[in-house]
Parts: sequence; C-alpha cells; structure tokens
Amino acid sequence: MNHNENQLHKKSRLFQRFEKYIGEFVYGGIDGCVTTFAVVAGSVGAGLDSAIIIILGFANLLADGFAMSIGAYLSTKSERDNYNKHKQEEYWEVENLPDMEKEEIREIYASKGFEGELLEKVVDVITSDKERWVNTMMKEELEMMEEDRSPFWIGATTYISFITIGLIPLITYVVDYISPINKNLFVISSILTALGFIIIGGLKTYINQTSILKGILETLILGGIAAAVSYFVGDLLEKLITG
Repeated sequence: MNHNENQLHKKSRLFQRFEKYIGEFVYGGIDGCVTTFAVVAGSVGAGLDSAIIIILGFANLLADGFAMSIGAYLSTKSERDNYNKHKQEEYWEVENLPDMEKEEIREIYASKGFEGELLEKVVDVITSDKERWVNTMMKEELEMMEEDRSPFWIGATTYISFITIGLIPLITYVVDYISPINKNLFVISSILTALGFIIIGGLKTYINQTSILKGILETLILGGIAAAVSYFVGDLLEKLITG
C-alpha cells in the first residue's frame, strides 16, 4: 500500500468511526445550540448586558453539556450491562435446560413458516454452536441487540458536539467583550445560530434519510420557538421585577 492509499484508508476509517457516532453529534449539537441560544434570548429579553450573557451562557453550556453527556454514557452503559446480564442467563439456560431451549428455537422458526425436515435442519444448525444459539435467543426471543459502540465515546461525542455547536450563539458576545462591536449583537448572534441550525439540520437528514429542506426547517423552527419563548419570558420577568 503506497502513501496515498494509506492516507485514504486512514480517512476512511476515521469517517466510519465518526459515522457510528453521528447521531450523538447531531442531537448533542441541536440541544447545545437550542438551549444556549434560549439562554442568550432570555437574557437579551431581560435587558442583561454582555458580561452577564456570557456568564450565563457558558454556565449553561458546560453544566448542561456535561449532564447530557453523562446521561448518554450511563444510558448506553446500562443497556450494555442489561444485555450482558440476559446473555449470561441465556448461556445458563442453554447449558442446563438444553431441551427446553431447543424447543423454543423450534417454535420461533416454526412461527416464521419453517416446517418439517427444513425446520429440524435449521434447529440443528443453530443449536450446534452455543454462541450462535445464545445470540439467536437474544435476538429472536428477547428482541435485544448488542450495542457495539463505546459508552465513553457516545458520552464524549455528545459533550464535544454540545459545546462546539452550543458555542455559536455566544461567539458574538465573546468577541464584543474582547473588542466592542457596538452593533446589534443579538441580530448577529441570531444569524450565526441560524447557520449552526442549518448545518446540524443538514446532518440530521443524513441520519433520518429525510429531505434536507425538511430537516433544516424543523431545526430552525424548533430553535426559533425556544428562543422566542425565552426572550418573552425574560422580557416579562424583567418588567415584573423592575416595574
């Protein structure tokens, strides 16, 4: 394998690895962008200055992102532990109650339309290998599929995406704090956030295999609704408290 082929192979492996976790990247990004923009909109509605918006935005970004990633990690780990527990139970049943388990295999494939000699052949093939037998029981009887993705990387991808995409609504305020822009910060932030929604909405269509336009519009509308609600709540509370 020459140098160019080796580089292409590495890129292909990286893309395949990213593709496995693209769902977590998309939904982590959507959540990060929506919640952070909602914080910004609520703060603007309440008339808070840029420094407060940055503090609230980053507090939300880091804390909510961490909570979401931990939730994703624990959920995946719990599913994997539950799968392994049931798999060990199936191994015990195959080893200690083979006749009953064999009959269950027969019933499963009989319900699929197999009968007679073909049914018995299928049963013999499946039960001739313990690993195949247990995997079949897990899939057909318990309807459980093994999660082959790392809980750590599911959590990490969620957190990275939440922070990366969720940072977009705050960029304008951070830049303004360092070097004052003195322009419509919320408008600029809204435009950048809309671009973030477009990117992440486009990626969502890759997962759902739906129309790109539909995915983008759904994400934009949901983000817009969340921001509008936050803005008006912030504005209302500010009037109630200071009025």
